[in-house]
This record gives sequence, C-alpha cells and structure tokens, in this order.
Amino acid sequence: MARASNRLPADLLKQTSRSFYLTLRVLPAKIRPQIGLAYLLARTTDTIADTKLVPLDNRLAALRALRDRVLGANAAPLDFGALASRQSSSAERRLLEQVENSLALLQTLSQADLQLVRGVLLPLTSGQELDLLRFARASTREIVALESDEELDIYTYLVAGCVGEFWTRMCRAHLFPQARLDDSFLLANGVLFGKGLQLVNILRDLPADLQQGRCYLPGGRLRALRLKPADLLDPANEPRLRPLYDSYLDLAQGHLHAGWAYTNALPGRNPRLRLACAWPILIGLETIKLLRAGNVLNPRQPIKVTRRQVRRLICRSLLSLPFPSAFRNLVPPSQS
Repeated sequence: MARASNRLPADLLKQTSRSFYLTLRVLPAKIRPQIGLAYLLARTTDTIADTKLVPLDNRLAALRALRDRVLGANAAPLDFGALASRQSSSAERRLLEQVENSLALLQTLSQADLQLVRGVLLPLTSGQELDLLRFARASTREIVALESDEELDIYTYLVAGCVGEFWTRMCRAHLFPQARLDDSFLLANGVLFGKGLQLVNILRDLPADLQQGRCYLPGGRLRALRLKPADLLDPANEPRLRPLYDSYLDLAQGHLHAGWAYTNALPGRNPRLRLACAWPILIGLETIKLLRAGNVLNPRQPIKVTRRQVRRLICRSLLSLPFPSAFRNLVPPSQS
C-alpha cells in the first residue's frame, strides 16, 4: 500500500481522539495508518451528528453524503463549511474543513483494507443516523429513552461492537495471517470488547445525556422500578436506580472480561497490539469501580478516571508485559 502513515494528520488525530490516541500510538506500524484513517473519518461523522446548532435535516444530509463518499457511491466534492463554522473546537472545525483530504487517503489503501474501512464505517454511520432520528425531539422537558435491552444491544454493536470486528480482521490480515487461531472466538469476543467500552461510556455519561434529553437506559426496565426517564434528573433517585444500574455495570464488566480473554489470545509476538487492547480495558474496568461507588446521577460531580490513574495503569501494564502470568493477572481471574 502507499505510505499513508506519512500523510495522516497526526496532530489532528491527537487533538480529536482523546484517550484513543494512546492506543493509536502504540499500535504496530503495519495497521496504524488504516485504523487511524478509519478513526479520523468516524470522528468526522460523529462531529457532524453532534453539531446541534445545525438543523437535524442538514446533519442527516451531511452524514449520508459523507457515507456515500466513503462507500464510493458518489464522487461529488463535499463542502462542510457551514458545519465547520458552528464548531467551538478548532480541531473539530479542521476535521470538517479537511474532509476531502481525509477521503483522499482512502485511495492510499489496498483494496482489501479499503473494504474493511468501508465495512466498519457503514454500521457506525447507521448507528449515528439512528441516534439522530430517535432523539430528534429530545430535550430535558421531553426525555426520550430506548425501549428495550435489545435496542441497547443493537446500538452498542452499531457504534462500537462492529469496531471489534474491523480491528480483528485488520490485525489478522496484517499481523498474524498464518497463525493458528480460533477466528470465531476472536470475532465474537472482539464484538463484546467494543460493546463493553461503549456501555461504560453510556453509564458514565448518563447525567450529561439526560441533560440533552437522551436516556440510553431502556424505558421498559425503568418502568419496572416505577421510574420515568425524567426522574433520573434528580440525583436523590439514585438509590432507586442503583440495582438496575449495577446490572448494566455487571454486563459491561463481563464484556470487558471477554475483551481481556481476546487480548490474551493474541499471539505473544505482538506485544504492542496487546498493550493497545489492554489500556482501554484497564481504564474501562477502573471506571466501573468508580461508578459503583459514586452517585451516578449527579451532573455536578462527573465520574472519570484521572490522568494520574491512567498513567499508573499504563505503567503497570508495561512492567507486566514481559511476564505472561503477571500480564494476565492485571485483570484477576476471580473477577473474570
């Protein structure tokens, strides 16, 4: 493939990828350009979806136009200047202004890699579109909730589980194409890995989402507790929510343990890949610990792993990496 790694805007990736940039930097060079480009395009679509100052129909049209370009269904140049002007973040403004540069990088990929990138961006943008339509009229006065666990599971697959599949297929093709591995195990657990990370985000961001009229906790499960989505705006109702909330923490933790099994099933000669998988899992499990202890409905006290805690987790993983047993026990077997 062409030298796409030399053309990816590393500064823009760093400014927009937040904690994922740690993972991106440690990835093996053979897959860093492809995964970096997929992430750059996904962040662009996410920025479009999140530009609330722009009317919904305009955002949907922009999202669909970008998806068509990624899929090769349309070659018409994109101009997201109006969307870019609405961004408070300079990095997100650049994402939209430089969308044609990002799309041009698709042509540096091999045909096989291009199909993988297209294959992950299709469900991702479908999930974003579903979200826009579902919450079209949402506000603090009219909080809209998902209806069932099935809807939640579908959503977490569309916006994150599919990334686990993409990641697995890309790694398989470039890092260990001849290794004797259980591909069905890796793909299934890769999906759970992605779902787990997204579910942690949903549970952590519950107060912020409620302020925007969005509730990803299913309304049917809330009704069983005699709660309405609007009741979750009051932190005093946290004890009533806690049993249900903890059940979703348990689900997220189980998914991340599947991700840990996935990580340790990867060939040992790929230590950088193992670290790239380990860091979001360790941060996710640390987040779950904090969520079990705090008032998860209090918007004034957001629960988040600190930078110091992240550095500590990274150091532990680096020190443990040369010792397989110690590395596996970063997530104790008794918890998995």
